[in-house]
Amino acid sequence: MAARTIAIYGKGGIGKSFTTTNLSATFALMNQRVLQLGCDPKHDSTTSLFGGISLPTVTDIFAEKNAQNEQLSISDIVFRRDVPDFPQPIYGIELGGPQVGRGCGGRGIISGFDVLEKLGIFKWDIDIILMDFLGDVVCGGFATPLARSLSEEVILVTNNDRQSIFTANNICQANNYFRTIGGQSRLLGLIINRDDGSGVAERYAEAAGITVLMKVPYNADARDKDDSFDFAIRLPEIREKFHKLAQDIVADRITPCEAVGLDFMGFVRLFGEVSNDAPQPATADELFGRKASDSGNQTVAAKSSLESDDLKMARCIEKLTPEQQEVYRMVELEKRAIGEIAELTQREESAIRELLASARKELTRLFFEN
Repeated sequence: MAARTIAIYGKGGIGKSFTTTNLSATFALMNQRVLQLGCDPKHDSTTSLFGGISLPTVTDIFAEKNAQNEQLSISDIVFRRDVPDFPQPIYGIELGGPQVGRGCGGRGIISGFDVLEKLGIFKWDIDIILMDFLGDVVCGGFATPLARSLSEEVILVTNNDRQSIFTANNICQANNYFRTIGGQSRLLGLIINRDDGSGVAERYAEAAGITVLMKVPYNADARDKDDSFDFAIRLPEIREKFHKLAQDIVADRITPCEAVGLDFMGFVRLFGEVSNDAPQPATADELFGRKASDSGNQTVAAKSSLESDDLKMARCIEKLTPEQQEVYRMVELEKRAIGEIAELTQREESAIRELLASARKELTRLFFEN
């Protein structure tokens, strides 16, 4: 039976590889034969999966073999890790990419898939192939699984910040586009990583018609596991979430979404009121007519503006209630997790989330109305 293929997309740096690696490990614990395919020029997807070992990439090995007029084999680019307490080994491949400024990463992805298809990747005795894909690059190479229907299913990973949600929305739109021209990749839903309880990603998912598959709260111990190249699913609270998702995937309990994504104005309006005014055009006279000395004055003015914004925000924070101030500072300035704050302040986590949400809403009002 052909392997089940799932492409996992997300903005760089939000925990996409963390999510993919722990999902791979979960499938292996469930006695599934799993292959993790890293599709990011940083080639860091499988590092944690292999205990800190950096795998040779398809891009580099293919170039070496080609230079020596030698044939590339499966053993050159596919590696396995036998974890002592796992019933199945875990397999890994890194596609890799060119060094910064020396080539097109997307082109490397396309060439890498051509190599893997020639080696029969979709005929191997593998149950699940997880493809770890960078989502904030718009070139066609990174959309290869969608464009060529190489991934049966797609999972989006995001945080609660606007840029990572914007990236998820782009991938949703891209997948919908390819479906309109014959693509077969189905969107399973969205994973919220490092969930801070603000509900921003959930509001987006509801507006876009995307199922929230899993919410993983920020967890310092999980981060430490990942930093030390170990699996975060060794922690019971993390393992439980990943195990449920993996079970739902294997048992086909997830109904694919029909979401098309939000258009730009629909997206930005999720984050606040947006003016419908047309932008004010600059003139050639004002751009060419300034004296050189004005440039320095402009820089000073810009710096002063930034400083005044910081001061303005500080004054706004001072106008919050003491409880709102305490929670806001602990989250935004001290970068503490919701659970940790709940322990320190002896409040329920739900109360912390409500205080944080009300503080952010009040700050937005204070900052833009004064």
